[in-house]
Order: sequence, then structure tokens, then C-alpha cells
Amino acid sequence: MTTSTPTPATDTGKPTVVLVHGAFADSSSWNGVIAPLRRDGYRVVAAANPLRGLRADAEHLRSVLDSVEGPVVLAGHSYGGTVMSEAADGHPRVRALVFVASFLLQVGESTGELAAKFPGAQLGAALDAVPLPGGGTDLWIRQEQFREVFAADVPEDVAALMAVAQRPVTADALADPATRAAWREIPSWTLITLQDLAIPADSMRFMAQRAGSHAVEVDASHAVTVSRPDVVADLIDRAARATGD
Repeated sequence: MTTSTPTPATDTGKPTVVLVHGAFADSSSWNGVIAPLRRDGYRVVAAANPLRGLRADAEHLRSVLDSVEGPVVLAGHSYGGTVMSEAADGHPRVRALVFVASFLLQVGESTGELAAKFPGAQLGAALDAVPLPGGGTDLWIRQEQFREVFAADVPEDVAALMAVAQRPVTADALADPATRAAWREIPSWTLITLQDLAIPADSMRFMAQRAGSHAVEVDASHAVTVSRPDVVADLIDRAARATGD
């Protein structure tokens, strides 16, 4: 029998930052954000989001949160925000939520529904659907369109690597309705990306205003964790400071 060992809290008095990537990405998409957070004394955990379905993804993230000792600031990018809001609801150690070019779903809403609520989203037309052996469908961004719709302000060579290394998400994950909304009880911050072709800025503004989230806008693409990691790290730090003891 194996047991998990909790991630120890930092000895700096700062919370642990848990990062959750979204669809068509992996934990390395946070690399530029992790470095400044670590320099500022935060312990950081970049969780691997399975991207298989909202319930399963949230259960996995909840197990990660349970393994961390002490207070947590939780940040999610894109679909990662959907997962973290589901997973963090009622969790006693999550101090703040940071939604990065992300979704703040109300109970009953789906990621796909909110992505299409306002005009301007171009990601859907760039997706290929691949049937899975056991049923269901995986969604991928066509490599030749990846930079245009996902990472327009990322250098071409970096965006090309991201396109090759992207991880697919199941269509069911984007269609699954939220059953929990942690932002109703936990203070939140939202980074709105003005050049986003995956989630229109108007959609992010709508969700942030509805949730009473502290919103910051930046002239960046959907891949803001790669193109503007300094802005992302600064917002996470701001949330941590604002909710500290």
C-alpha cells in the first residue's frame, strides 16, 4: 500500500501557489510564471490537469490540494479555471483564486457555453476532433493554426513547439456543466486578455463582473502565461498579499 506525502508549507510565511493549466497546454506553460514566484519566496506546485472530464479533473486537482500543507493560492488558465472552481469549493485551505484568461462558471454552465457567449472566439473553427477507442472525442488545435488562435504574441519558434506538445481535451470536458462555484465564497482575481481569440474579452469581463472578481486587463493573447508571465506572477502575488493573515 502506498501513501502520499503532503507537500510541506513554505517556511517564509507565504502560501503555496498551485497552478492549473488548461486545454491544449501542459504544466510547462507556467514555466515563466514559476520562476518569479519562486524568487519571491513562494513554494509552487504545477498540477497536471488530466483534461478528461470536469468531474474527474476536479477530483484529481482536489487530491493535489489535499496534499499541500498550509494556505493555498490557486491559479488556473483557461479550462483550468473551470476545474479549479469546481475542485476548490469548500476547501478549507484555499485562500484565493486567480483566473488567468479563464472561466468563472456559474453552477449549470459549461466551458463551451461561456466561450461562445460573446462574439470573437475563433478557436472552435481551428479544432480537429479525433474519436477515442472507448467512445468520446479528443479535441486538438491544428498545428498550422495554433499560433494564430492561441498564442499570437508568442515567438514563432516557441509557439511551434507549443503546437507540437499540446495536450488534447475531451469534448465532454468542455461540455460538462459546473456543479460547484468556489468563487462564490473565495476571493478571486481575473486577468482579462484583450487579444484573446479563444475566450473573448467581453466574456471574461462578464464573468468577472458577475463574480465580483478583481479584474486586471492586459494586451495579450490567450497564451498569456507564456507571453506575459510577469503580469501573471504579479497578479498571483497581489492575490496572495491581499488575502494573507
